Amino acid sequence: MIVCPTVSKDAIRTHYDLATLFYRLLWGRHIHHGLWDAAESPRRAQLRLTETMARLAAVEPGQRVLDVGCGMGGSSIHLARAMNCHVTGITVSRMQRVWAECASRWHGAAAQTEFRRVDAEIVSFPAAAFDLVWSIECTEHLFDKPRFFQRAAEWIKPGGRVAICAWLAGDTPQQGDHAQQVYDVCEGFLCPSLGTRADYVQWMQDAGLVVEGVHDWTSRVSQTWEICLRRIRRSGVRWLALPFGRDMTCFLERFETILRAYNTGAMQYGCFIARSTKTR
Repeated sequence: MIVCPTVSKDAIRTHYDLATLFYRLLWGRHIHHGLWDAAESPRRAQLRLTETMARLAAVEPGQRVLDVGCGMGGSSIHLARAMNCHVTGITVSRMQRVWAECASRWHGAAAQTEFRRVDAEIVSFPAAAFDLVWSIECTEHLFDKPRFFQRAAEWIKPGGRVAICAWLAGDTPQQGDHAQQVYDVCEGFLCPSLGTRADYVQWMQDAGLVVEGVHDWTSRVSQTWEICLRRIRRSGVRWLALPFGRDMTCFLERFETILRAYNTGAMQYGCFIARSTKTR
């Protein structure tokens, strides 16, 4: 695991309050990577990632889902509309909560979604409250990742699942300049640490979960950053970011860093599916 001690929770919260507009302008309502098979549009690739993760997690109609790091509500709304799930989305950002609520109403999913502004590391839910704990690209921002998985295992029902997509440090994070590449990504994208694929498997197993699937999607998602870089260069959004301070400009500058980290193997992108072994 690579650690970046300069990151704070306040900085993460402020980043998403300010950066949500940039995410929406640069990428769309799903603010996570796209999953490509061919020459699909970014919008289709983003939806494919959500759909593929839902299939791997064996999501069923009517299930209760906790979406940790729900962003602007893209995945929550999709699960509510396409799978008839009842979704609770949580985010640290006030802006994202409001945006998600408005988007849910707009798409006719308000009756099946609830969005809350809370810290995923301290929020409390009853035991066995959910069929599925779902998180796309949020665990990178958690400070105590092992503890999160212990709590997630308590929140799901017997036989329930945890489904995670995450940015990862590569399998050999200390090799060559890989550690510096990962550190630079952590600094620019406000990740207190990035775990390896083995770290995530161990954290899930230590929480009493059975890991059912580990999927390396690095080669299928890295195109995300090529597209974002082209859009930045065409749009002049760097100039728009200047009034928001150094953190925002650093965020945009590190788009090239994360693409390089994927290409060199310093970083990977993984999807993890785990199941509770509780019987009651």
